[in-house]
Amino acid sequence: MQLQRVAVQRVSGAYALIDSLKRHGVRHIFGYPGGAILPIYDELYRAEAQGGIQHILVRHEQGASHAADGYARATGQVGVCFGTSGPGATNLVTGIATAHMDSIPMVVVTGQVPLNAIGTDAFQETDIFGITLPIVKHSYVVRNPNDMARIVAEAFHIASTGRPGPVLIDVPKDVGLAECDYIPIEPGSLKLPGYRPTVKGNPRQIEQAIALIREAKSPLLYVGGGAISAGAHAELKELAEHFQIPVTTTLMGKGAFDENHPLSVGMLGMHGTAYANFAVSECDLLIAVGARFDDRVTGKLDEFASRAKVIHIDIDPAEVGKNRAPEVPIVGDVRQVLIDLLRRLKELGVGMESEQTESWINRINRWRKDYPLEVPQYTELPSPQQVIVELHRQAPNAYYTTDVGQHQMWAAQFLKNGPRRWISSAGLGTMGYGLPAAMGAKVALPEEEVICISGDGSFQMNLQELGTMAQYGINFKTVIINNGWQGMVRQWQQTFYGERYSSSNMEVGMPDVELLCKAYGLKGIKVTQTDQLQDAIAEMLAHDGAVVLDVQVYRTENCYPMVAPGKSNAQMLGLPEQKKLEQAVELIYCPNCNAKNASTNHFCPECGTKL
Repeated sequence: MQLQRVAVQRVSGAYALIDSLKRHGVRHIFGYPGGAILPIYDELYRAEAQGGIQHILVRHEQGASHAADGYARATGQVGVCFGTSGPGATNLVTGIATAHMDSIPMVVVTGQVPLNAIGTDAFQETDIFGITLPIVKHSYVVRNPNDMARIVAEAFHIASTGRPGPVLIDVPKDVGLAECDYIPIEPGSLKLPGYRPTVKGNPRQIEQAIALIREAKSPLLYVGGGAISAGAHAELKELAEHFQIPVTTTLMGKGAFDENHPLSVGMLGMHGTAYANFAVSECDLLIAVGARFDDRVTGKLDEFASRAKVIHIDIDPAEVGKNRAPEVPIVGDVRQVLIDLLRRLKELGVGMESEQTESWINRINRWRKDYPLEVPQYTELPSPQQVIVELHRQAPNAYYTTDVGQHQMWAAQFLKNGPRRWISSAGLGTMGYGLPAAMGAKVALPEEEVICISGDGSFQMNLQELGTMAQYGINFKTVIINNGWQGMVRQWQQTFYGERYSSSNMEVGMPDVELLCKAYGLKGIKVTQTDQLQDAIAEMLAHDGAVVLDVQVYRTENCYPMVAPGKSNAQMLGLPEQKKLEQAVELIYCPNCNAKNASTNHFCPECGTKL
């Protein structure tokens, strides 16, 4: 361990914590105080008075964890949140799990009962270390205040390097109060033996990847959140353009590649575009970049890209081959691997042969024309898709957060924004995420337009954070797609459960947004007719302050396309009735007996020849 040493100071463990956070660039902390964490808040009081750090008092600890998460996603920096022992710590758990599933760098500090009370069922004692073991990248219980600086430095290093993730620091009350010999540790001066994430890809595997790319006739780049974390946007664009490779992204990968680019086919998976799902079903080479072959992406796994050879690039070796065995596995930082691959291409003088993928791109463009994303037009109430499209038209460059449900999928389908401007709970699918995540993004980037897209169900899960917004002047906008249902639950009940709508109707109980916002000193707007939509969005965006826009939409609109559970990506519900699925699949002839056969069948039905 290599440390940069300065003069020893005699301070409390709480002081060592707060000072270490400041040294690691922390400027904002989201949290809620309580008995066990009061020594830390006492030092935080002094630090805030000196300037350079601000605590945002949320109304619920879950709001703190989601705000720290949104802060991290918007900036790429480590988000920080505080909670006290017992219920304060357990209220953070959903936010920790959300960050863990989506690989978001966070440091979570919890108060704990004194060391001698641990294990006695003391007041507000919970084993948060044990509770969170499956959902953190690493965790600590600080038993000696002399270890505080080292632990904070390690936590930030672990949270932000390799595959990012949340790290927990549990601080017993007496450890925060106890004095220690404090030796500050500056960022970057700590080296952790045994923790060395692989950054550079194996040169031999890079050569193998280049060989497969040069041979491919119908390649596809499949890009996940790892590309966002690595900042690999420019390298992805260069690779895609160099070989004319179409690009599809996961929900986490949105923004890694410009969706207005002609090579973009949008999002794939359960509610992805039809042309992205057909492309992944028919490609002969799948280049997975920072993606993990999630079940919502793959559908029926053994039929996912079943004709394709696979190159899998990821910094986490545990993900490579976990769900799909690749022909070429490359463990390393996504951006660094792509830099090395592109450099090698230039050394070899390998250029793009324009005719290599031309027919493949033309084929995808036919699918794009035949199976576009549809925007229903209704005269009385707007469709949810109309709301998203109009919002994007008026605020194309905003940072967007979402909650979870139908509105999230519509937003993913129709928003086309840049890197880190798409902030959504993907892996855990956490309702109540969007509003506090927008709060974190706006605190981090006060000059940027930040918009939360929510549903009437999700909004009510953390609407108490309107109080936080009012107290600190956190002036982002919230748009509620209000259909009076738990929309995705209703869609599944309609499609798979015989229209038995058990406990999904929320038509009664949604608060009057204008009155609710007025109670908090904020602005609320309601839209109850289609012809009000355009002006209401313009009014919301023009207002100098926080706004909640409640848009009542056509109640029974479903989100399509949809890949049903257990089905392949090529089998989608909700495609235009006049175009049968089989028309999307190119017919080929068997080279042995010349029988015509759909290319997704893989074997000739006449003679059994593998196609």
